Amino acid sequence: MPTAPAEETPRDCTIADALEVVGDRWSLLVVRELFYAQRRFTEIARNTGAPRDILTTRLKKLVEHGVLAREQYSERPVRYEYRLTDKGRALSPVLLTLKRWGHEHVRQEEDPVRFEHTCGHEFVAEVHCTACGDALGHGELTLDPKQ
Repeated sequence: MPTAPAEETPRDCTIADALEVVGDRWSLLVVRELFYAQRRFTEIARNTGAPRDILTTRLKKLVEHGVLAREQYSERPVRYEYRLTDKGRALSPVLLTLKRWGHEHVRQEEDPVRFEHTCGHEFVAEVHCTACGDALGHGELTLDPKQ
């Protein structure tokens, strides 16, 4: 298999930048748990299945990147809970569209977690164009030729 010449560099990409912060299973599952209102280490560990050492590392990284805030709730023993920051809450559309994709293309059976919108109907995430409001369909995007 041919290798790329040394002078070529990977594409500059905000997706790659985001994956540096939340691009692993445990980080996204931590954010999911906080989105589901679970804030304490033991709850997050139980619901994600993450090994404690990995969970500790991911929580620290997410706090350092401003996705989570850590607040002490007990002095003896010292215990902390975690909350989503505005930056963390901004990941909710990512989680909800990933949830929809998983339901439609991986699990393909009854969804174990469903959300009801304030209108009274089940909420299903969908990506829309902010200019025209149309839902994104297959083949409707093109890469900006100036890129």
